Amino acid sequence: MSGFPTLRGRGFLMPTRLKNSYEGAGQGRRANNWQPGSNGPVSTTGSGLQTLRNRSRHAARNDPYAFKALDTQVSNHIGTGIAPKSQHPDADIRQMLQEVWDDWCEESDADGVLDFYGQQALAAQGLFESGECFVRLRPRRLEDGLAVPLQIQLLEPEFVPHDKTGTAPNGNRIRQGIEFDAIGKRVAYWMYKSHPGERAGEGTYNSLVRVPAEQVLHVYEPTRPGQLRGVPMLATVLLRLKTLDEFDDAVLFRQEVANLFAGFIRKPSADAAFPGEPGQQVDSDFAPLVGLEPGTMQELAPGEEVEFSDPPDAGNNYQDFMRQQLAAIAAGMGLPYELLTGDLRNISDRVIRVILNEFRRRVEQRQHAIFVQQLCKPVWRAVLNVAVLSGAISLPGYAANPRPYQRARWVPQGWAYIHPVQDVQADRLAVRSGFTSRSEVALKRGADAETIDTENAADNARADGLGLAYDSDPRQRDDQGEIIVDDGADANKERP
Repeated sequence: MSGFPTLRGRGFLMPTRLKNSYEGAGQGRRANNWQPGSNGPVSTTGSGLQTLRNRSRHAARNDPYAFKALDTQVSNHIGTGIAPKSQHPDADIRQMLQEVWDDWCEESDADGVLDFYGQQALAAQGLFESGECFVRLRPRRLEDGLAVPLQIQLLEPEFVPHDKTGTAPNGNRIRQGIEFDAIGKRVAYWMYKSHPGERAGEGTYNSLVRVPAEQVLHVYEPTRPGQLRGVPMLATVLLRLKTLDEFDDAVLFRQEVANLFAGFIRKPSADAAFPGEPGQQVDSDFAPLVGLEPGTMQELAPGEEVEFSDPPDAGNNYQDFMRQQLAAIAAGMGLPYELLTGDLRNISDRVIRVILNEFRRRVEQRQHAIFVQQLCKPVWRAVLNVAVLSGAISLPGYAANPRPYQRARWVPQGWAYIHPVQDVQADRLAVRSGFTSRSEVALKRGADAETIDTENAADNARADGLGLAYDSDPRQRDDQGEIIVDDGADANKERP
């Protein structure tokens, strides 16, 4: 340890200065001005949250890339809807549950505008654009004539003020508008009677009411343990979007100026004579110029010249700069650059498959961790509870043990084929090899194997009744009937 400065004493050596193990924690020249705060998950989301929402909505309304990013996220996460497939062992009960659910979906919206799958898309829009969405369960009366006397209402996050903090009259703690009991369980939400941004009408925008947590669903994506409120997805790219939009507007305006047909007239001095006319002076009132139009030739006075302007163009690095900035925005939004911009130049089908597979993995994570867990499952349970209580459906033993009836698998809309023939052949090989099942393949495509079998049986019966015959052999044959492609249906024959 020669040359290493130490302190000697009491029989041990110790360094005189300890260095940070991580360079990112250093305080050198590069990190001298980097002093982030140590706020917790609640205080971090509370500071400037309303400003983030306002700016995110403004960007979604006015910036085409922000609108495209949010729209793409909603369409990929929800599509035509995330639907339940009952897991009850009795086929008749599964069919009955499906019928009741389908009837309820048509009447689910308390505002009477959307069905439940449309409400899923609206909730996703609120989550991505505003950071969160509240869903209130609204029981209805039997005389309302609904298939199941229950509807749901979507509410923007402003209904639950994030700056509402303190102690409830019952002694519970309120944090960011959410009431917690002594063990930290959510027991209620403090809500405005009307949207605080709509102050005309009832005049009750500043009146808070306590709504039990059993009647409210909170859809948001926590990114830190203990986080109570959601943050807009555009939060990390809002400033970049605004700056890039201003830069693009400046380039556009510069090009508008560059496209103007502008010229400058050079006149001889007042005491100069015209060529060929000694001693004759220039008439200061002479004005032969008229408005320039495309294809016109203007006659100038003797001695006058025209010099045209040479404005700058957009620059040779404009496209590269825009691409780099949009790539950063796409990364901040969790989107592939190609989906955000529609720019598929120099992208092969193999590359786009890799890109989409990575993106879809993240989408599936959110589908099951957020939308299924926070929205779909609670709504499914609430619908079954109300349906049984109201007599809309009879389920033996439901009161004693509802879980067998409540078990369901939630299936999002299936992804489109990238290579239809190859993808179907791969699925068929996987089924025949025992690596998966027909039911799993159907669910992956957003369908139900039982429904497919029922429809196929009905189609076959109808075809037999009409005396129709179709080739059911999936193997491709040539004009002589010889097999030219065998995807494994006949393992005893060799591939050609």
